[in-house]
Amino acid sequence: MNAGMSALLLDNMKTLKLSTMIKNLEAQLRQARESKISYEEFLLNLTEIEVQVRKENGRKKRIKDGGFPLLKPLEMFDFESAPGLDVRFVRELSTGTFIEEKRNVIFLGKSGTGKTHLSTALGMEACTAGYRTRFVTGCGLANELIEARDEKKLIRVIKRYSGYDLLVIDELGYVPFSKEGAQLLFQVLAERHEKKSVIITTNMGFGDWTQIFGDPNLTGALLDRITHKAHVINCNWESYRLKETLKSKRGKKCK
Repeated sequence: MNAGMSALLLDNMKTLKLSTMIKNLEAQLRQARESKISYEEFLLNLTEIEVQVRKENGRKKRIKDGGFPLLKPLEMFDFESAPGLDVRFVRELSTGTFIEEKRNVIFLGKSGTGKTHLSTALGMEACTAGYRTRFVTGCGLANELIEARDEKKLIRVIKRYSGYDLLVIDELGYVPFSKEGAQLLFQVLAERHEKKSVIITTNMGFGDWTQIFGDPNLTGALLDRITHKAHVINCNWESYRLKETLKSKRGKKCK
């Protein structure tokens, strides 16, 4: 390729913002000459590099925007310490089929059983698959909604939370909501009903949710929407953190 043509090609790539193709152009041209590959194969190789880099950059951005407190992939989850958990079903959830089906996932169980890890892992897998995901605590979301209402930004914030392909609400039930917080959280979940998926982790059984939301009628309406077509996973095994604490204490005993 002569210098003039090369300059025009690079200029076109810059205009099209094909930065990865620009970086790899010379190497791919050299390989094409040495291997005598066809024009089609050369172009395919060059564009595949651009596509892969863009996919990876998109995945990283979605994970960053997801708001995960810690990055805990599914590979790090200790399935051996979770007897009764259907590993195959969890791996099926990680494919994102529940998101396509507009289904919810609810992890029920006491503190320390890995509910947050599982919900984070599924959220990260959703990001990898191209789904816009957001991770929040129940208390954090309620407070954000109250602040948005006070600042007259509520419609905009509810629209944003309604738009995520997957919304992960962690620690629902650890702190009871105010009347205003409960009502605003209900609005978000009602907007998402049968349109977008939600993952919820909670330490309280459904029969105790009135303690969280206060109003029995609102709680009943909320449960009706959340549990409709939901996958409910009972995390009733021993707490990881408690187990580790007990091991640590036993290891420190004087002999």
